[in-house]
Amino acid sequence: MKKIIIALLSTAIAVSSCNNAQQQIDKAPTRVVTQVVSSEHITNSHKYVGIVEESEKTAVSFTSMGVLKSVLVREGQAVKSGDLIAQMDDTQARNILSASEAQMEQANDALKRFEILHNNGSLPEVKWIEIQSKVAQAKSQLEVAKKNLANCNLVAPVSGIIGKKSLAAGETAMPSQTVVTILKVGTVKVKVSVPEKEINSIKTNTSSIVTVEATGGTYKGGTIEKGIQADALTRTYDIRINVGNADFKLLPGMIASVTFDELEGDNLLGISLPVTSVHKNSNGSLFVWTVDNDNIAHRTDVSVGKVNGNNISITNGLSSGTRVVTEGYQKLNEGTKVIY
Repeated sequence: MKKIIIALLSTAIAVSSCNNAQQQIDKAPTRVVTQVVSSEHITNSHKYVGIVEESEKTAVSFTSMGVLKSVLVREGQAVKSGDLIAQMDDTQARNILSASEAQMEQANDALKRFEILHNNGSLPEVKWIEIQSKVAQAKSQLEVAKKNLANCNLVAPVSGIIGKKSLAAGETAMPSQTVVTILKVGTVKVKVSVPEKEINSIKTNTSSIVTVEATGGTYKGGTIEKGIQADALTRTYDIRINVGNADFKLLPGMIASVTFDELEGDNLLGISLPVTSVHKNSNGSLFVWTVDNDNIAHRTDVSVGKVNGNNISITNGLSSGTRVVTEGYQKLNEGTKVIY
């Protein structure tokens, strides 16, 4: 009797399973949108956040100590090489120059007087040499005095934009102490930090797009300068992308987004699907809905690669020619009849 009951239960379960499968098929087909996948070149974009830097920074300073009489430029002002930047109190320098000019005049007068005596043999040679030496010394002191007076005027050694003013009128400037910095921003550099696993994929001529929210502009990246020493903490390398800035809108310190559309090794054959086509099982594995030749939906396990925009690459589980459901998957179960 027990064997008969078990046999009846087994038969009932089998019939029920068959009925469930048949019910999925017998239902009105579920409308979906599908895509027949094929191997294609997949280009991965790589995005980084960076910061705009000047292409060159020059610190401008006096060569001697003195009190600043005036600083003639403002931050952000454009200057050309040779423009007057600042002036130091030159009272002492002018007094020294006046004294040196008087000494030079006296030495020349003496030279003229004693030259006559030297020419007729009335002046000892030793005395004549001494007079010539005093003239040369006076001339040297005069040149130094002129140079010191000129050094009271600070001029721009290069053309560019005034970055930061470090000293103001009335303050004492020490030798080599920065008064202002001049920035070259006709071309700027965008610095980004790149993970060590990607640094060798970036070449000096790798193409890039730079977007700066502050200006609302998008710029084509130029040549790339690569750092060769990693940050000890983050294990990233700094690279700098040259970007044209003819209108001077890009300023040091602005935040930039840098996109490399393709790095070496990215352009591979593979299958790409919309991200929304890939679903997660309760155990964490991934699957897509595929449709067979009888228009029946099936769960198909897949492995995925990198996300590129709205698409994701499929690395395993699908082959070219497979039909995949991309929309309308919400009402699908294993064995559901579909129409597309």
